[in-house]
Amino acid sequence: MVLSAKRRLGARILKAVSSNLRLSILKLLFDRGPLSYTEIMNLLKLSPSKDAGRFAYHLKVLLNMDLIEPDAETKKYVLTDLGKSVIDFASSLEERAFKKKMLVRTSRLAIEPFDRNKIVESLVREAGVPIDLAQKIARETEERLFKLDTKYLTAPLIREFVNAILIERGLEEYRHKLTRLGLPVYDVTQLIRAMSSVSADVEAIRVAAGNRVIEEYTLLNVLPRDVADAHLSGTLNLDNLACWILKVDSFMHDLRFFFRSGLAFKGDTSIYVSVHPPKSFRAALQLTADILRIASAEISCEQGIDLFNIFLAPFIKHLSEEDIREELKHFLSSINLTVPTGVSIGIEVTVPSFLEECRAIGPEGNFVGSYGDYAEESRILASLIFDAFSEVGHLKPIFNPSPVIKIRPEALNDEVEKIIYEAHILATYGLPYFANAPLEKPASYMAVGHIFHADWRRDWELDTIRVGCVGSVSINMPRAFYESRGDRRLFFENLYDFSEKALRALEIKYLTIKQRANEGLLPFLIQGGRSDPYCRLEGSLFLLNLVGLNETVQLATKSTILEGDESLKFAGEIASYLTEVVSRYSRKRDMRFAMSLAPSAEVSRRMATLDVERYGLAEVNVSGSRERPCYSDVSSIYNGNIPLKRYLSIEERLQQLFSGSHVVRIPVSEDKADPENLLSITKEILSSSNIPLFTYDIPLTYCGRCNKIFHGERQKCPSCGSVSTITKFIRESARYKAIIR
Repeated sequence: MVLSAKRRLGARILKAVSSNLRLSILKLLFDRGPLSYTEIMNLLKLSPSKDAGRFAYHLKVLLNMDLIEPDAETKKYVLTDLGKSVIDFASSLEERAFKKKMLVRTSRLAIEPFDRNKIVESLVREAGVPIDLAQKIARETEERLFKLDTKYLTAPLIREFVNAILIERGLEEYRHKLTRLGLPVYDVTQLIRAMSSVSADVEAIRVAAGNRVIEEYTLLNVLPRDVADAHLSGTLNLDNLACWILKVDSFMHDLRFFFRSGLAFKGDTSIYVSVHPPKSFRAALQLTADILRIASAEISCEQGIDLFNIFLAPFIKHLSEEDIREELKHFLSSINLTVPTGVSIGIEVTVPSFLEECRAIGPEGNFVGSYGDYAEESRILASLIFDAFSEVGHLKPIFNPSPVIKIRPEALNDEVEKIIYEAHILATYGLPYFANAPLEKPASYMAVGHIFHADWRRDWELDTIRVGCVGSVSINMPRAFYESRGDRRLFFENLYDFSEKALRALEIKYLTIKQRANEGLLPFLIQGGRSDPYCRLEGSLFLLNLVGLNETVQLATKSTILEGDESLKFAGEIASYLTEVVSRYSRKRDMRFAMSLAPSAEVSRRMATLDVERYGLAEVNVSGSRERPCYSDVSSIYNGNIPLKRYLSIEERLQQLFSGSHVVRIPVSEDKADPENLLSITKEILSSSNIPLFTYDIPLTYCGRCNKIFHGERQKCPSCGSVSTITKFIRESARYKAIIR
C-alpha cells in the first residue's frame, strides 16, 4: 500500500511539471530566488490581461503539489525542498538526454562532450563566484546553449554566454575577472595584412599578436580601472604597454662587470649560461655582443654601453689599427643585424677625472693599472670606432647602434678636436649624438634621450650605470586644456589629476617588475644575487612624458613656444608645477621620477587622433594633416624662421626643465650639411649653451639600385634616375625612420 501511494504521488508530481510553463516557473525560482506574482509573469513575458487566468491555474497546481510556497514576510513565492529536488532531477534528465549532442572545441585544442560542471569550476576558480550562484549560472548557460542547435560549441562562445548572463544579473565584478584575452579572427587577419604591408617577418606577426594579449591583461587585471580608462581614452599613454609587466624600457650596461667575472646566469629553460672573462679584444667585443643579445629579452627599447672605448682600451695593447678596425666593423654589423633593441654606445674623447684612478680591467679579468694609464688607447679606439661606422655605413646608413659622443669642454685640445671632427663627418649622415658633459656633472646618455645624472645617490657609479628607465607614461597636455575650457585654475587641476594617475601607474610597474625579478623571470638583470644584482632597480628612472606642450601653450597664449616670451614663460609654469608634483611623489615613494619631453611620434598621433574624434577638428589645436593629425614638439616646428641661437636658447631652457629625457634635434639644410659647419654649431653649443644632448637632423635619401646616399628628400635618384628604388630617411622623435616609396 505504501509503495503504491508513493508511486501515485510521484506520478502526480511528474504530471505537475509536465507543463513547460510550470517547469519554467520552477526554474525561475531556482535561478532567481523569491519572486512575486508580477515578477514571475514579467520574466516569463506573459500578458497580465490575456494570460492572468492561465498563469493563476498553473501557479495553483504547483502550490497544491507543494513544489512552491508563499513566503510569509516578503509575500513572494519560493521553491520548497521538493521543488528543488524536482529541478535537480529534471536537469539530470536533460543532461543525460543531450550530453551526446553538445560537443565543445576546448582551449586545449580538443573536442569533448559538454559538461556544465566545468562552467561551475571556471566561475569559482577564475572569478571567485559562490558555488550555489555558479551552479545556477551554469545551468542557465546550458539551457541557452542547447537552444542554439549548433554543430559544435567553442570555449570562447560558452564564455560569452556566461559573461552575458553575469551582466544581465548585475554581476559586473565577476564578469570583469572572467574576461577572455585574445584576438577575434578578423583582427588577426588584419594584423597579418598590416604587418605584411610594412615588410615585417612572420616572427613580428607572432610577437604583435602576443603583445595584444599582454596589453589586454595589463589593462584588465593589473591597473586600477581609472588608470586603464585614462589610457584607453587617450588622456594618458602607458608607453610600451605590451612590456609593462614584463620588461624595463632601457638599461645602461657596465662592461667591467663582465670583463671581471665573465657571464654567468640561468637562461632559458634553466640552462646555466657561463662565459669566462675575455682574453682578447675580439673576445671582449664578442662578449659585449652576447650581452646585448641576451639582455634584449628583458629590455624593451634601448640598451646603452657607456664609456665603451675606455673600458675596451686595455684590450687593444699590441694590436694594429687595421686589426682593431676590422673587429669593430664586425661588431657593429653584428649588432645592427641581431640585436632587436636600440643600442647606444657612449664614447669618451678624454678619460674623465672620476675614472682616472679606477683600476682597469684587462684580459682574463686581471687588473692592469688604472684607466688613466690608457688615455692614448682610448683616443685611438674612439677614432677607429668612427672609421668603422663610416665603412660599415658607406653604402647604406646604419642607425643602430648609435654612437653618443661625450665632449667635455674643459678638456678640449687640438688632439681631441681632431677626433671630434671625425665624428662630425659621421654627423653629415645624421648618425652620432653629442653630449655636452662637463667633468663636474657625470652622466650617461642614450640616443632615445634618456639621461642618467649623478643626482640621485650622488655617486656616478650608482646613478649613471647599471640603471635604466623602468617605464614612462605620456600625458595628453592639450586634453587637460580642452577640458578646462580655458580656465587656468581648472587646467592645473586637470594636470594634477592626469599626473597622479600616471605616477600611480609607474609605481605599479615598479612593483610588478620587482615581482618578476623575485620570481626569477629576469635572470640576466638580477644576476649577481639579491644583495647586489646587476640591475640597480631602486636607482632607475621613471619618466613622466609631456605630449602636446607646444599646442597647449599656443591655446593659452595664442603663440607657439618659439614665438614669444609669454609662451615660453607659460611652458615654464607648467613644467615647474609638474616638477613639484613629481618631486613630492618621488620623495614619498623613494622612487627616481623625472620629467621628460621626448614623446614618440606614434603616441603623439594617437592622442591627437583621439582628441579630434572626441572634440571635433574645429575645437582642437593639432599639427600634421587632417588625415594624420599629431601633436608637435619644439624641434619639429623649428624651420629656420628664427635665428638658430634663439632656438638653441629655448631648447636650453626646456632641457633644464625636463632633465629626465630630452634630445635636441637641430635641423640642417642640404647645403649646410658639411662637417665644418656642423662642428662650428657644436662649438657654439659647448661654449655658450647648456644643452646636454643634441643631434643633427638631416633628411637623407638612399637609392637601392646604385647604393648611394644623398642629402635631402629626393623624389628620384640623382645618379641613376630611379624612382622605385628610393628610400627616404627622416628623423621621427630621436631616431631615423625609413619611408619606402
